[in-house]
Amino acid sequence: MTLTKRGLMRLCTLSLAAVTALSVKSYKLMKKADAAERSVNNNYTAAVEELAHSCDSLSNVLEKQLYAGSGQVQQTLAVDLYREAATAKAALARLPVAKLGLENTNKFLSQVGNYSLALSKKLENGEELTNEEYSNIARLSEFSQTLSDRLWELEGEVAGGELTFQQSESMMTDKEPPHVTEGFTDFEGGFDDYPKLIYDGPFSDNIMEQTPKMTENADEVSRDFALQRASMALDINPSDLSEVSEVGGKMAGWRFSDKEGGVFCEVTKQGGYISYFLNMRDAGKPMIGKTAALDYAKEYLDYLGILSMDVTYYEIQNGVMTVNFCYDDLGRRIYPDLVKVTVAMDNGDILGYDARGFLVNHHNRRYEKKLCSVLRAKEEVSPRLTVLSDRMAVIPTDGGNEVLCYEYTCRAGSGRKVLVYINAYNAKEEQVLLLEENENGTLTV
Repeated sequence: MTLTKRGLMRLCTLSLAAVTALSVKSYKLMKKADAAERSVNNNYTAAVEELAHSCDSLSNVLEKQLYAGSGQVQQTLAVDLYREAATAKAALARLPVAKLGLENTNKFLSQVGNYSLALSKKLENGEELTNEEYSNIARLSEFSQTLSDRLWELEGEVAGGELTFQQSESMMTDKEPPHVTEGFTDFEGGFDDYPKLIYDGPFSDNIMEQTPKMTENADEVSRDFALQRASMALDINPSDLSEVSEVGGKMAGWRFSDKEGGVFCEVTKQGGYISYFLNMRDAGKPMIGKTAALDYAKEYLDYLGILSMDVTYYEIQNGVMTVNFCYDDLGRRIYPDLVKVTVAMDNGDILGYDARGFLVNHHNRRYEKKLCSVLRAKEEVSPRLTVLSDRMAVIPTDGGNEVLCYEYTCRAGSGRKVLVYINAYNAKEEQVLLLEENENGTLTV
């Protein structure tokens, strides 16, 4: 077939129109992507600023504590510290740094309010603060300010284009600015001079650094045995774990990782227990539901031989479910014996496992036979609550001990669910927790 001159012109016109339409569509998509990226960056930048402001406030409140002499004022300041630390944690959670762990940063934000509250209780009881305790407050104040200064530097580096929140999917070039996680890695590494805090509270260093009960009398295993355990836990070949380093401290072990640094696993030297692992791949669009994700987590514990575990709480974020399990001791929930399993909701892969709480606390427990009755303990539950169910549970105390309790699941007049823990021996109310239940999980506060 031969094209006429008119037909050729018409074909050229249609082709030009098609190219123009595609160009316009591509331009609109690029503009939309740019707008979305700017929105994400703005939200991240706002979170960094909020985190820096909170550290500023923490430093100021801690400085006030140096000059407050009464327990009542100290307690008021401790409440302010709790609030600012919670704000800082919320801001930190909005940033793309979850994969870094940031254990030191989170430890600081957990300890600062709790330590201050413990000191305020001492003053209320007529005791005086020691020079060391005042020195710790001063150092914490200075530390908060140092962290704040570094965060403001990070914010400036992001604004100046020296750091980016977005990392190219292609290989990074020398021209591409470093990812903001590098700044937070430096931030995390600045805790060398952080004071050791010993006090009557759940985040005290003497509790956090206690010798794990599961490993203290266990036989030492070889590095090759630990490597086999790590590869089994990750379901990959041992040859894929080419990077090895030793881990010191109370839970000494070996840390294995792949060449890319996307997979980490630690195995204890004593006993060869898997203490934790992390697969840093991003989860895709959720394709499985909550029930299936919970089943994957349970099956994984069975695969590792961790038996008699109950699901307690779970949380879903960014297509990933984190499930908390505790040990079931013949019907008693043992909350200190904690294991966390993280499941990708795109295909059910296990992306994380943390058994450090279980390794530290798990042991054969003995219970006194003389208990008060469940009905007697129930009398101590607030009359403003309706008891829905009860069970036995062991809970940790602020001082690092444990206590056997009756756990009452209750409902308040507002509809809110409340957990009340009554000492099973003397019917003393030990703890009250609020249950947060929504489409993204069930947590306690």
